[in-house]
Amino acid sequence: MDRKLNFVMISPHFPKNYETFAHRLKEAGINTLGIADASYDELSDGLKSALTEYYKVDDMNDYDQLYRAVGYFAHKYGKIDRIESHNEYWLETDAKLRTDFNVFGFKDEDMESVKTKSKMKEIFRKNKIPVAKGRVFTDDKDARILSSELGFPVIVKPNSGVGSSDTYKIKSKQELEEFFTKKSPDVIYIMEEYIEGDVVTFDGLVDRDGNVVFSSTIVYSNTVLDIISDPEDMYYFLPREIPRDLSKLGEKCVKAFGLKERFFHFEFFRTKSDGKLMGLEVNCRPPGGLTIDMFNYANDFDIFKEYANLVKFNEFRAEITRPYNCLYAARKGHKNYVHSIDDIKNKYGENLVDIQSVPGVFSAIMGNEGYIFKTTDLDKMFEIIQYLRKTN
Repeated sequence: MDRKLNFVMISPHFPKNYETFAHRLKEAGINTLGIADASYDELSDGLKSALTEYYKVDDMNDYDQLYRAVGYFAHKYGKIDRIESHNEYWLETDAKLRTDFNVFGFKDEDMESVKTKSKMKEIFRKNKIPVAKGRVFTDDKDARILSSELGFPVIVKPNSGVGSSDTYKIKSKQELEEFFTKKSPDVIYIMEEYIEGDVVTFDGLVDRDGNVVFSSTIVYSNTVLDIISDPEDMYYFLPREIPRDLSKLGEKCVKAFGLKERFFHFEFFRTKSDGKLMGLEVNCRPPGGLTIDMFNYANDFDIFKEYANLVKFNEFRAEITRPYNCLYAARKGHKNYVHSIDDIKNKYGENLVDIQSVPGVFSAIMGNEGYIFKTTDLDKMFEIIQYLRKTN
């Protein structure tokens, strides 16, 4: 009899919707071994039932504690086959544990390529993928020189960072000087030319051999950098059709960055001047928020189950037909909306998939309430957006 695979889940309870990974891995006959700093009693009953065993550590940022936890699992269950959090924050920790326990997947030596924006640029250029001009600057003087070369406005952001935190659009020499007074002294920054265009994504899942087995794309109402200051409610959607040039360039990126058996979330600019694509950023994890659930709503399959199939069999078994566009639309708590939740349910109940209350830490971007809809045509989707947004 084949032995059971051992899958170590780092922080399996966060975010909440990622608990489904544990359920599907268990259903596939895989030992699901959780490590986090939450007490066992804090875990949901569903997660408790899906985990083979749970190991609580006092501090998730104390690597020695995580190492001992994995060592305990290896001693009790045998060889560890996978270590994964699906979370950007733990990407380097996952890799270090895989390196120390010789587990399949990204190792320490792979992290520079997928965590630092300067190295991403090198790989983009090496593979003839257009990319914004820019580089890391060493000090304030070097930043002034670089801004003169690039011309204002410029974008300044951490060379290694998650999301849009500590990111600035700088429009003048005066604003650059102001940035110097508030920048973090221990952060390495990169400066890039400002690209006039829309951010589009290429998202999906790649098998153990590096083949894209599922792909999707996200269209945003606005960039994350602008959403917080934008009075309009944000929305984003997964369209049924993926532009051919985006699929082609996205698959080229998968090969360039050597992804295997991973989710991915690649960001590109589509320039306003000529409509062409430029590489922006590589994220080797699922897209954030509820997007992974939206994969399911848009495609009438279970992406969590398909991930378990990849881990166990290296097979993606679902048929991909893309029957729906899937929309996430936010509403903010302080606004006086014309249409109530009951109005929305009565008018668009057949399209409404879910209503979520958004935790405070995410609400500045995702709104206080999130509504998920699916539609077969885009006109209906935009009609819903206008209906939700209407205020007194």
